Amino acid sequence: MPSIDAIITSSATDFYFDPSPVPGATLREVRPSEVTTNPKQPRTVFDEDALEELAHSIREFGVLQPIVVRERDNGYELVMGERRLRASILAGLETIPAIVRDTADDAMLRDALLENIHRAQLNPLEEAAAYQQLLEEFGATHDELASRIGRSRSQVSNTIRLMNLPVPVQRRVAAGVLSAGHARALLGLADRDQQEDLAGRIVAEGLSVRATEELVSLTGKADSAPAPRTKPTGRISAPALADLADKLSDRFDTRVRVELGRRKGKITVEFGSIDDLERIVAMIAPELATKRGD
Repeated sequence: MPSIDAIITSSATDFYFDPSPVPGATLREVRPSEVTTNPKQPRTVFDEDALEELAHSIREFGVLQPIVVRERDNGYELVMGERRLRASILAGLETIPAIVRDTADDAMLRDALLENIHRAQLNPLEEAAAYQQLLEEFGATHDELASRIGRSRSQVSNTIRLMNLPVPVQRRVAAGVLSAGHARALLGLADRDQQEDLAGRIVAEGLSVRATEELVSLTGKADSAPAPRTKPTGRISAPALADLADKLSDRFDTRVRVELGRRKGKITVEFGSIDDLERIVAMIAPELATKRGD
């Protein structure tokens, strides 16, 4: 996970690290053979199919979430991440990223990692992996993540959900071919094959986020029941309006609709919570956000 102690630049499985100091931990490349598992690890059975799937993901992207170790005289002892260690060995990696703990204080280490996530420039998939590791291994909560990095709880939750996308779709997100908005829209499809097919269409046809959301909605309706015909609303459709809605959606990281009627138009900005609303208001009119907080 590049956000923990470094900014990682990646293409497929090639990563390099530009370390920056983090209190309580350092980030290193270690050989799997140097790492011994913790004898007190309660988990002894690992699903082989799940390990193979994780190994495949590691071959595609590298290790997005470093293992956590502590130094011993003959190498390192594993603290967290045995599945990643085993999968990295299956993937044939010579070295893997590891957080080497210099402190036993989990809260101190968690706070340091949160600060680095806030500073690092991550792609959406790296960000999702960073959040997931903090939740699973360092006891962070969705609310704490949202507060520390200045995002809404719903945004944090939706970002983490990107890890549920099929590996081919994740690959496109990591490479920047699909935006986070596209990826979140694809999560509206329950079928993984449909997610992959639509991801291919997005790339091939250059579909916007708004167009993707509409296709996801239409696919969902087609899977359930035919949509009833509706009467004309009198709204005017214009490509420029749709393009503006897409740009605003990306800018505010939420869905925005721009509608133009016969006499007047309106812009609708969706928000998931009061915190999300305050975030959007701060972007549109900082002076109002300041007054609200006084």
